[in-house]
Amino acid sequence: MIETEFEFNLIKGYIDNDGNVHRTGVMRLSRAIDEIVPMRDPRVKSNPAYATVIILSRVITRLGALDDINPTVIENLFAVDLSYLQKFYRQINGLDENNEPI
Repeated sequence: MIETEFEFNLIKGYIDNDGNVHRTGVMRLSRAIDEIVPMRDPRVKSNPAYATVIILSRVITRLGALDDINPTVIENLFAVDLSYLQKFYRQINGLDENNEPI
């Protein structure tokens, strides 16, 4: 059986509006649709780098006690955690540094 979900621990963690820090999470393997859908988003059309935010919000299934992982959560991560998640995404999906868009 293929493993499709992978646990991770953020370096700094996401701080929610109540000041709670969320560090542990789960990311699932990406599907083609996860990289296709963001290309239709107007935020990506005006800023292609934003695709990373949308893709991560689609493939992260859990982050601490948060119920909803949406682009706003990803936007508010510390840069070191965003970089970590980009590398983790590439690693679990078997991608190298030359694969786009994340």
